[in-house]
Amino acid sequence: MKNSRRTFIKLAGIAAAGLALAPRKGLAAEGHEPVKVNATAIHAKHWAMVIDTTKLNTAEAINKLAAACHHDHNVPHIEGKQEVKWLWHDTYPHTFPEQENPHMAEEVHERVFPLLCNHCQNPPCVRVCPTKATFQRPDGIVAMDYHRCIGCRYCMAGCPYGSRSFNWGDPRLGLDLGNLNPEFPTRMRGVVEKCNFCVERLAVGKLPVCVEASEGAMHFGDLMDPDSEVRKVLREKFTIRRKPSAGTEPSVYYII
Repeated sequence: MKNSRRTFIKLAGIAAAGLALAPRKGLAAEGHEPVKVNATAIHAKHWAMVIDTTKLNTAEAINKLAAACHHDHNVPHIEGKQEVKWLWHDTYPHTFPEQENPHMAEEVHERVFPLLCNHCQNPPCVRVCPTKATFQRPDGIVAMDYHRCIGCRYCMAGCPYGSRSFNWGDPRLGLDLGNLNPEFPTRMRGVVEKCNFCVERLAVGKLPVCVEASEGAMHFGDLMDPDSEVRKVLREKFTIRRKPSAGTEPSVYYII
């Protein structure tokens, strides 16, 4: 009896060890390897953007950048209240409502301004998301996991900048399916989306598509690096940010 029991325990232990090792062997057999970082990827401690509104201030110019952004990220074209947008434009009073000045130069007051997610240092959208579908990366970018989004829209309520859009219907119905960007996924009904600072391009060594298309009107770089392009521009030019009283510390600066 004792020998039988000892034999059973020994065999059970061998079987358990085999089960523990089986998945690893299976992965190796299928050729899976750990995810490797692209050698050309560019990194920052905190990504930031500076927009020169003395150069970029017309609806036509901003719409051109929006078209490039929306095509690159398969953003659906939907008109009306269900519009989905990552990059758009608005007036000075709507862009900087706390910084109105009755003696401001008319030329500045009449400009239109490019708007996008501000990738705040203190993002309220991240705090209110119950599923962590919206989260802040170590490099400061406020990102979205569409598969975790339950469509509660708490993040939209928490964002003081109106930078998020909700897919009320199937966004694919607003896309030219023959002209999609195969390098970026389409979304689904019932999820929120927004600008992502082109994380997929940074991962392969490219700047955000709007920055590349802006012909020098938009600057992008590491806010924590005193030698970066954005820090150089911030030293030389006067800039403002949107809704400073919200305490979100936006990572998007505007040269006025």
